Amino acid sequence: MCLHQCAHLFCNDEYHDKITINATQQQQQEGGVHEGRPHYDFISLSKELLPPGSLYDTRTVPFNFRGVEKLHETYHGRNVSVKYFVQVEVKRQWLPPITAEHEVLVQIPGVEPSVNEPIKMEVGIEDCLHIEFEYEKRCYHLQDVICGQINFLLVRIKIKHMELAVIRRETSGEGLAQSAAMGGPNGGGGGGGGGGTHTTGNSSKAGQNIVTETQTLLKYEIMDGAPVKGELIPVRLYLKGIPADVTPTYHAENNRFSVRYFLNLVLVDEEDRRYFKQQEIILWRKNLG
Repeated sequence: MCLHQCAHLFCNDEYHDKITINATQQQQQEGGVHEGRPHYDFISLSKELLPPGSLYDTRTVPFNFRGVEKLHETYHGRNVSVKYFVQVEVKRQWLPPITAEHEVLVQIPGVEPSVNEPIKMEVGIEDCLHIEFEYEKRCYHLQDVICGQINFLLVRIKIKHMELAVIRRETSGEGLAQSAAMGGPNGGGGGGGGGGTHTTGNSSKAGQNIVTETQTLLKYEIMDGAPVKGELIPVRLYLKGIPADVTPTYHAENNRFSVRYFLNLVLVDEEDRRYFKQQEIILWRKNLG
């Protein structure tokens, strides 16, 4: 039994396909889409394709689903997955049912934010370092270009190089919105650190466990050598050049997970001490595909 392949399904599309049932095909045992993780069904529709009877040959049955409400995009993260899939079940008398599943990828175009002000911040270490960085805007579509500049106002430490990274922070758990309101594990920050991936947990007052996974999607060097006072460093980063699957920003979807993106500016001195500052950016989907 097999489902024919289907392309991406967009927000206003209906799903139509056909199933081929082969009476002589062996049943193959495969893992389900949930892979042993806890799951939540936010939508479920079903219909009968064939009446009870006997099947002795190959049968192809068309079907469609109209008016399916698609509130969320398909998302495959480290700890969270949002999946739409069609599951076909053939019930047999005295024997376990035969099932087959086929995932459908859903994309939802967003609306350009009405307010998109530039990001301007001044950071530094007292009497040692003072820099001003500016990005042209806060909100970007997935094919956009991040442009900005960094101005060194005071330099009294020996900087070896500077790098810019794009970070994705995925937070999951029951009661996510309440945890965020109480100051959960979703803040930016400064200090010392490095790239890679790490996981942290935080328990809210209601006892729900909130897990945060941070992933560095892209990191590149934007300056090599010691800067001088008054030097301007341009920033130009193409989001479509990120090798990872970049998604829109999600805010407490179904009160269960969020996905946020940050620009992480890192300065490394000659003693390999790292000074960094994170700034959140908002991503949205402009074009499908």
